[in-house]
Amino acid sequence: MRGKSRNFTLPRWRITRWLTDPGQNTPADIRHALIASLFGTLPIYIGGVVNTLLVAAFITARQPRPEFFAWLALEFIVCTVRLGFLLDAHRAAAEGRRTHTDLYIILGLLWAFSVGFGCFVSIMRGDWVASVVACLSAAAMVGGICFRNFGAPRLAAAMIVFSLGPIAVAALISGQLILLLTLFQIPLYFVSMTVASYRLNEMLVSTMMAERKNDHLARHDHLTGLLNRAGLMHEMALRLSRMKGRSNGWALFYLDLDGFKAVNDRYGHGVGDQLLQLVSGRLRGFALPHPVIARMGGDEFVILCDIGEKAAAQLMAERLVLEISATEYEVGPCSAQIGVSIGIALQPEHGRDVETLLHSADTALYEAKKAGGHRCALASADMGDWRAFPGVRSTSAVPAGQQAVYQAAVRYPKSAAEKA
Repeated sequence: MRGKSRNFTLPRWRITRWLTDPGQNTPADIRHALIASLFGTLPIYIGGVVNTLLVAAFITARQPRPEFFAWLALEFIVCTVRLGFLLDAHRAAAEGRRTHTDLYIILGLLWAFSVGFGCFVSIMRGDWVASVVACLSAAAMVGGICFRNFGAPRLAAAMIVFSLGPIAVAALISGQLILLLTLFQIPLYFVSMTVASYRLNEMLVSTMMAERKNDHLARHDHLTGLLNRAGLMHEMALRLSRMKGRSNGWALFYLDLDGFKAVNDRYGHGVGDQLLQLVSGRLRGFALPHPVIARMGGDEFVILCDIGEKAAAQLMAERLVLEISATEYEVGPCSAQIGVSIGIALQPEHGRDVETLLHSADTALYEAKKAGGHRCALASADMGDWRAFPGVRSTSAVPAGQQAVYQAAVRYPKSAAEKA
């Protein structure tokens, strides 16, 4: 599932949604992957098309009658149109356009019906050579149907019914006793192949879920649930690739907590971990335009958001300083108040690649810390000039009850005497 660049549109029609429904608890990315599997295994598809067309052509040449010409024409039209939809879907998915998934699924059912129709007219004509060839071809197609469509077991089951069901109907109408054996064989074949499709589907979904979980663990911080360094690098690479040819950029904020080490050293890593979780909660709840939030390790965080202007980035950083520092954190037995220093880098002004942007923001963060902390610093294009400025332009903008926040980085829990 990881690394797929093509995204096929999910079905929209009620019948096609039902035929491809993997279950209520299936995540959206796995639903898309299951739909994508219906468009895969092109060699098997081509082999099936060639086989059914050759069988139809052979029987029509043997029985040049209207019903067989109709079958051959139906086979040719359906296979040609379906192949066109398949190739167009791959191009559309690669280009990010909507794919005609519903029509492709309906064409699959129509193709299965054409296979069954050929068996029906062959049996009804009484040509046992043609009947054997058509029925053997239909039975052989069932394996391909299951293998190509086990991402949607209901669809596979419907296609089996359409391709083999007409054989049973023809057996009843023809009056041939030996053909009545198919009334027992076909249901058993249908059940066994349908069960196989469901089992394969369960294995596929389980594998995808495991891969999804492993991918999440590899790219997320186990303590806070935010992205880790690997996840951040991946998101930054994606954003940079999307930015090619576009003028609007985004901002990177590199955060380092002021006073966290003192809390962690005094009260232990358990309290420190709780404090980091509370900080990450505030970052998640902070109003940012399309944010990507990551914990780089220790008490360092990085935020990406869609801000391209310096003034807007500076204002947002000031608000972050206030948000992190405004109120105390109740962690276990203590009440802690911490601050934050922030380095700001803008794309593309301060870098066009991941490493340069991180380095620019980290350099700005260092200058903010050196200037006393609890403030923001904006990187410059050459990373030589920098400008540090307080986290707020004026303390008058801070509520009176919160101005003390900007005078101390850490506040330890009050003793019993102080509380009294």
